[in-house]
Amino acid sequence: MAANLTIRIEQSFSKISEESWSRLSGASKADGEVAYNPFLSHAFLSSLEESRSATAKTGWLGHHLLLEDPDGALIGAVPGYLKNHSQGEYVFDHGWADAFERAGGRYYPKLQCSVPFTPATGPRLLVAPGQNTAAVELTLAAGLQEVTRQLGVSSAHVTFIAEAQLPAFEDSDYLHRTDKQFHFINDGYANHDAFLETLASRKRKALKKERRTALENGISIEWLTGRDLTEEIWDQFYAFYMDTGGRKWGRPYLTRSFYSLIGERMADDILLVMAKREGRYIAGAINFIGGDALYGRHWGCIEDHPYLHFEVCYHQAIDFALAKGLKRVEAGAQGEHKLARGYLPVTTHSMHYIVHPGLRNAIADYLERERQDVDAMNEYLSEHSPFRKGERQQEQD
Repeated sequence: MAANLTIRIEQSFSKISEESWSRLSGASKADGEVAYNPFLSHAFLSSLEESRSATAKTGWLGHHLLLEDPDGALIGAVPGYLKNHSQGEYVFDHGWADAFERAGGRYYPKLQCSVPFTPATGPRLLVAPGQNTAAVELTLAAGLQEVTRQLGVSSAHVTFIAEAQLPAFEDSDYLHRTDKQFHFINDGYANHDAFLETLASRKRKALKKERRTALENGISIEWLTGRDLTEEIWDQFYAFYMDTGGRKWGRPYLTRSFYSLIGERMADDILLVMAKREGRYIAGAINFIGGDALYGRHWGCIEDHPYLHFEVCYHQAIDFALAKGLKRVEAGAQGEHKLARGYLPVTTHSMHYIVHPGLRNAIADYLERERQDVDAMNEYLSEHSPFRKGERQQEQD
């Protein structure tokens, strides 16, 4: 790349042009781009900041890398945050931090390049149209290392990165980490029944029974999107989120105002699957609609019913993806229980730049063994999928 390009740090999305950001790869909806990732949109990222969900006070101080040409035009970017903890990331490095600090090092703050609270794969090296994509990605990866050194922090972590962007890091000092998620892959099924026909008979019968049981006791399901997402609806969904988040995390990450902001700015990119009984909503799940994928995020309820979680989060997501012609459903982090419902194991990727040589060598040794374990587990899980033998190939990692 030309030597007169500049990388600068911007802490606030309010100071980044929405028009310029929206032209970057993954963040654009222009011409119905299939690569559109709603979590990389200016609307989503700025809402996290303005709602006080991701701020310095919560441990997410914006440190977004902006690559600009001599005229100040934005040609590349990396969403980044200075962090003083490892919460809300879903790629766990608490053990690295503990070991380094016991040895006398200082792990925090660190530089985290990700979408806060969102374990969804997507580009992290964002490139404007008309640029040499490979060259810009290499420049951003190298620039991230230099920024890490200049800040004097321990490390930089690029998490849930699209596999296609891994080559930008391969000839540098980044360490490669893998993990797994479970995704539903749409093989062109006409409907949910057509999908079920590809399953082994016993699995198919079990899921049909599960769906019937979930809707007993007079429960019905509604899909809400766009203008359906009123403040009253957000109040009810937020109660679900607070109930589940309070039990799982102790303190939910997202504020109530976050939901108002995304409802105002990106309502057409949101699907709420809501369960209703006796005239009131009792459970719900929020999903985000990308160019070719549905991304499942949070779930909550105020009444417990058998299998309702599976119906609202997984079966209904498949129904929606099939109805809209989406290629896949990404069902969030972890959860082997998703396998029985037609979600297959998929490898996720992250890259880590560790400044201290001793810590880097120790982590590199650990990651080599961890990658082998992830590969072995994914192979094992794929062999125990509910699909009929030979009916369907494992998605290529």
